[in-house]
Amino acid sequence: MENIQDAPGSGTAPGVPRGQVLVVDDDPTVAEVVVGYLDRAGYDVQRAGDGPAALECFAARRPDLVVLDLMLPGMDGFEVCRRMRAHGRVPVIMLTARGDEDDRILGLETGADDYVTKPFSPRELVLRVDAVLRRGRGAPPGADAARAPSECAGLHVDPAARRAVRNGRELALTLREFDLLTFFLRHPGRVFTREELMREVWGWDFGDLSTVTVHVRRLRGKVETDPARPRLIQTVWGVGYRLDPVPVPAPAPAPDLPDGTRAAPPAAPATEGDPS
Repeated sequence: MENIQDAPGSGTAPGVPRGQVLVVDDDPTVAEVVVGYLDRAGYDVQRAGDGPAALECFAARRPDLVVLDLMLPGMDGFEVCRRMRAHGRVPVIMLTARGDEDDRILGLETGADDYVTKPFSPRELVLRVDAVLRRGRGAPPGADAARAPSECAGLHVDPAARRAVRNGRELALTLREFDLLTFFLRHPGRVFTREELMREVWGWDFGDLSTVTVHVRRLRGKVETDPARPRLIQTVWGVGYRLDPVPVPAPAPAPDLPDGTRAAPPAAPATEGDPS
């Protein structure tokens, strides 16, 4: 941990909070440092030491973002995140132990918007909070191109309203899923590497690229008719991912054999994992 007195300034007028953040961590030292940095960065910060207390704070005053430790006593961070998300969308940054890749991936699949591994730099955490909230609030006024709706392949996104629709049905997307879909729709037919997506969608030049892989998988689960056989978001092996403006047609049914049985359909291409 770094010394708290080196925290960055808020960049806002004194007395005007940049947003409300709930910090959930059972380690008093970690929680004190995180709260101190966020407070000095200009955020209005609440603190909870376990899952039930976090849910009580969440219900009493809905925060703009939650910094949530995974390893909580009794009720772990996964369950806390699920229960919060059951009451509406809220950005979540999870704190995980270094090296626990399965936990990080599960956290992302639960709906976390970002994660930071322990031990971490409090400055980096503040920057990630800034980035998640900035993207969640949309483009600044005057950025008409970034705020204009986009539509392609039966998908429609309205960045100003933060709404996404597929074939007339509204999609329940997390902040990062929405940003990823919006980015794909603004560049149909173009292939992007995971590094490019991390930079353009997450706003980071570093980070675990499995974050991109997990979010693509989650997004497919919400926009594809059959996520196991994606027709919209394609994996381009050795490169990355591409949104097809004209969905790939479904494979033709297998023909009947002379004995009356049906031939086995061709195997579907794999869609998970690292495209490179």
